[in-house]
Amino acid sequence: MIALTERSTQFLVLLPLLASLCCAGAARGAEAERVLAIGGAVTEIVFALGESDRLIARDTTSTYPPEALELPDVGYMRALSPEGVLSVEPDLILARANSGPAEAIEVLQAAAIQWVSVPDDFTVEGIDENIRIVAEALGVPEKGLRLRDELKAQLTEVQAVSEDVRERKKVLFILSMRDDRIMAAGTNTAADGIIGLAGATNALSDFEGYKQVADEAVITANPDVILMMQRGGAGSVNHGAADEKLLAHPALAATNAAKAGAVVHMDGLYLLGFGPRTGLAARDLAQAMYGESAR
Repeated sequence: MIALTERSTQFLVLLPLLASLCCAGAARGAEAERVLAIGGAVTEIVFALGESDRLIARDTTSTYPPEALELPDVGYMRALSPEGVLSVEPDLILARANSGPAEAIEVLQAAAIQWVSVPDDFTVEGIDENIRIVAEALGVPEKGLRLRDELKAQLTEVQAVSEDVRERKKVLFILSMRDDRIMAAGTNTAADGIIGLAGATNALSDFEGYKQVADEAVITANPDVILMMQRGGAGSVNHGAADEKLLAHPALAATNAAKAGAVVHMDGLYLLGFGPRTGLAARDLAQAMYGESAR
């Protein structure tokens, strides 16, 4: 008797649906009419290109624009199930490169569905390339060029402002604080990327990714600004009392940011999405840090 592995069992369960999709064949470019977008920035790009009428589903991270919430949700992008994805019968899947788990992605890529991977890249060049990839996958490269030009204009305006800043502020991005332990952003992160675009510098640049940092590291970094994701939606949180408690943290209390009461809260998807709105997000962050000089 041949023992079936978990992956083999998964293939057998999905075999009927995979077979029907194979018979239908994979759509290409402009032929794709049932598009699934996985990743908030990917979904935003599809909407910004004016191709949202082809979207038949999205993942949990795709919450903007509000119209996206009306689409069926196939689950969190890093915890996808082949059954959930295939149930919406897409003929084109546009997915962030860090989608997962790996076993689910293998099953999905084995189906006769066009799969387009959109890289994670927290740079201006990366956003430009992502728009190009999505536009070409949808068969609308001309719309892609127009959107790329709009984004370049926004970023050029922000960069021109940042060039006039005499002293760049050091920014500490705090992802979370659990039991008073600070989880902060290092290099090669979306936070590091948007801080740079806004004309500031990351206060912590001696490690990559997000990690818990010692109090001594925060004191040594001495940030001028503390940047955090806004919780609960725009206008729904009174940050005053929360910020007062935050700045009383033993490590933060000694920093320039605490002395100036400089804490900036922004919507996480808007701030870290690295999609069509990134130029606007960088502008808003610059204005929050530098005031009128960044207008």
